[in-house]
Amino acid sequence: MVHKPRSEMIAETRAKLVAAARDAFGRVGYANASMDDFTAGAGLTRGALYHHFGGKEGLFEAVIMQIDGEMTERLKGVSQRASDPWQGFVDECVAYIEMALEPEIQRIMLLDGPSVLGDPFNWPNQPSCIRSLTASLQRLVEEGRADVADPEAMARLVSGASLHASLWIANSDDPEATSKRAVSAFKRLLEGLRYPTPTPG
Repeated sequence: MVHKPRSEMIAETRAKLVAAARDAFGRVGYANASMDDFTAGAGLTRGALYHHFGGKEGLFEAVIMQIDGEMTERLKGVSQRASDPWQGFVDECVAYIEMALEPEIQRIMLLDGPSVLGDPFNWPNQPSCIRSLTASLQRLVEEGRADVADPEAMARLVSGASLHASLWIANSDDPEATSKRAVSAFKRLLEGLRYPTPTPG
């Protein structure tokens, strides 16, 4: 019988626990999900959970990072499908806000996430998010598509506005209506950064 390498076994154990926890957190929320849900769903013991994640909060953070990585890949696809770089930037920002309507993202990332892990601006994924937004704005400035004096400062403001919009949607009594209002206002906000399109003639 061929034994799997230790690194592969560790990765499989972690993946099983994250998948089971993600399912439970998405269905019943952080507070109502028990460690027995995770271990039973993964066919593992509590000892494995504590060994790999330190406990329920560590496992929740791993789920958050997994979902965030998937969101990032989806947003890249949105911007790449756009007709031009400026539209790609707008579409990506709007798509991020609209993701707040998705039940799993709403429950795990926007409702339970801040209560369990604290202010999202202090989460481990934030520096890379700001770097990505800064790079996008810098490219738009260099291409003459955006009027932004300080791309990093603007990236932080755009990030703050989009995150706040997402939290507003997730906590709203009518998320669909709130999303429409947030997206409409956000598009107007971004238009203020755009260089006017030259008029022919």
